[in-house]
Amino acid sequence: MGRHSLPDQYGAGGSAPRPRARRRTAAVATVLVLTVAAGTAATVQSGLLSFGSSCQDDPVRLKLAASPDLAPALTTAATRARDDDLTSDGRCVVVEVTARDAYKVTNSLLAGEKPDMQVWVPDSDLWVQRLTADSGAAELSQVGNVASTPVGMAMVPTAAKSLGWPRKTYSWLELAGAAMRDDSLRLGAVDPAHSAAGLLALTRLSSGVAQSEDGDTQAAAMMKALSQRTSDTDGQVLETLPRDSSGSEQDNPKRNQALVLTEQAAFTYNSAAGHGGGLDLFYPEDGSPRLDYPYTLVDQAGPTTDQSRAAIRFMSYLRQPEQRRLLARHGFRASDDEVSDALVKMAGGSGPQPYAEPAVEPAARDTLQETLGMWTITVQSARITTVVDASSSMSEQVPRTDRSRMDITKASLLRALATFTPDDEVGLWKFSTKLDGDKDYRVLLPTRRLGDQVGDGTQRDRLSTAFGDLAPLPNGATGLYDTTLAAYRAATSSYAKGKFNALVVLTDGVNQDPGSISRGDLISQLEKLTDPKRPVPLILIAVGPDADRAEAERIARPTGGSGQEVSDPAQIQSVILKAIVASGTRGESQD
Repeated sequence: MGRHSLPDQYGAGGSAPRPRARRRTAAVATVLVLTVAAGTAATVQSGLLSFGSSCQDDPVRLKLAASPDLAPALTTAATRARDDDLTSDGRCVVVEVTARDAYKVTNSLLAGEKPDMQVWVPDSDLWVQRLTADSGAAELSQVGNVASTPVGMAMVPTAAKSLGWPRKTYSWLELAGAAMRDDSLRLGAVDPAHSAAGLLALTRLSSGVAQSEDGDTQAAAMMKALSQRTSDTDGQVLETLPRDSSGSEQDNPKRNQALVLTEQAAFTYNSAAGHGGGLDLFYPEDGSPRLDYPYTLVDQAGPTTDQSRAAIRFMSYLRQPEQRRLLARHGFRASDDEVSDALVKMAGGSGPQPYAEPAVEPAARDTLQETLGMWTITVQSARITTVVDASSSMSEQVPRTDRSRMDITKASLLRALATFTPDDEVGLWKFSTKLDGDKDYRVLLPTRRLGDQVGDGTQRDRLSTAFGDLAPLPNGATGLYDTTLAAYRAATSSYAKGKFNALVVLTDGVNQDPGSISRGDLISQLEKLTDPKRPVPLILIAVGPDADRAEAERIARPTGGSGQEVSDPAQIQSVILKAIVASGTRGESQD
């Protein structure tokens, strides 16, 4: 994942388009070079190609979708550009700005919907990275970054003063801990599935908790507690604050005294609140992640060369001093080298809070995906049946280790089990060929709550033992198709409303049962069993060099699930969490 804050990233072409799964031809690169680097760039940027009002007769029109917090500033800038007769190659540039939540744009593009804009400015590079990681999503090219804003923790003044603001500084974990310990200091946040600020903050919190004893369990408990006060969008979370500054609502259990919030959101809130009704802002001493507002060309929208050049021209216009001041008046940082004390003061910051420190390095994409996956299964609660290949090939040694595929698979499943709460439901099947009479599979533990008492222990205890007892069967082949159909039929028939339902199948090979149904029949049967109102995505994980990722994807896709591939069984935990996030995203896009 790219950086979230770079000192020189704001100019047009200030950062090259980042690595992605697919790249356009040299056309985009040519546009960038011609517009920014070539000799004509100085002419374009100086506006010497403007021919007065006549350029309005045949303007280049751009549709730009922007994060709702940034959209008002870009709308003003677009109006100014038109009034100034901003031109690109002698034609006026007319930009239509629409405010759109980044998660909604991401979901629609992941669902394969045709883009309706040529330029997209989400609040974070996270959304662009999520799309470029999906081979079927729209093609994107990042040109630069419009602005930035750090993420901190804002509090009503009485709460902030009780923690020693502004003299005392805290880490993310200490701030969250103070809120969790004190019922009167209620902490609200935005759903990390919908908010980059929420996900970046949650990842910081989770990394801190993970260092403690029994870290996974503690992280799940923290997420569960935080989820009780989570809002759907960044705008909605501000509505959970007390409505006035009189203190009459301080004891209202529905109102929050602290929020995970960006500096810009706190600035806007305080600007509207007036004297005595604002927020104080803590900048965590272990670093504030930042939103970076990447200016992104949506290649799949089919922009013409003129539109691409005009888009670069508008990006250059945004970096002019007057537009930088416009962004600052809206509470954004237009440069990380120049942090305005006036902006920080209006946002509720004050020294010695470390508001001028460089942005913390963002977490790796896999770490962010794991955090989001843990959040999904922790908050929503899950009902997951796990089906594990026990064919003889699972006994083969994993390269560069002294352990078999099955050994590492079991260890990875045990780590994944630790991320589930007592309310989650998990079951276990194993399969090979003719494992139970003519059946290729055997149900080891029916799917039930991990906290349920089963015999002398809980379901979690029994699963831990069952995972540890898994062993490859000598001469066992891979009865994949019949097993997958039977397990999916069981998962859909026992659907639990209000939970994230899924079937996870792990196999290191292709179907080897000559007496089973065909792949075509399997897919046809899965399609018939799939009900969008009762979704049960199939997550089919191909483990090792002999498994077929393409086949896994073809089988899983009709259910709303996905086919995944891991070369090392140790990656299974992170892949399961990644697949859960992807399945949840597809489900939202269908809502």
